[in-house]
Amino acid sequence: MRHLISAMLVIVGVIHLLPLSGVLGGPRLAALYGIAVDGPDLAILLRHRAVLFGLLGAFLVVAAFRPAWQPAALVAGFVSVVSFLWLAWSVGGYNAQLARVFTADLIALGCLVVAAVACATQRSG
Repeated sequence: MRHLISAMLVIVGVIHLLPLSGVLGGPRLAALYGIAVDGPDLAILLRHRAVLFGLLGAFLVVAAFRPAWQPAALVAGFVSVVSFLWLAWSVGGYNAQLARVFTADLIALGCLVVAAVACATQRSG
């Protein structure tokens, strides 16, 4: 059970680490999200978003190997993934690159559910 939780958290962590490359600037952000990053305001916001995803991804990966941190990592992961899925679903009309992000977050959600069930089972048994 312990290895299953760790594996799921590593997968979710890697999914959250992928946008970290956006910190490199506009061309990388455009490739990630399929949007024109016109102007410094949007570039700053999206690059900062990349840093925050890097922090969350790193936390999820580290928590995979620190059982005491796993409940907090699960909560953080669920908040991140569910909020994006809800926003994308409620707004709709997103491009192909964001559809890829949506699919990756669906995979992350599945991993988080598996990890949460395994964590609850492990703690109750």
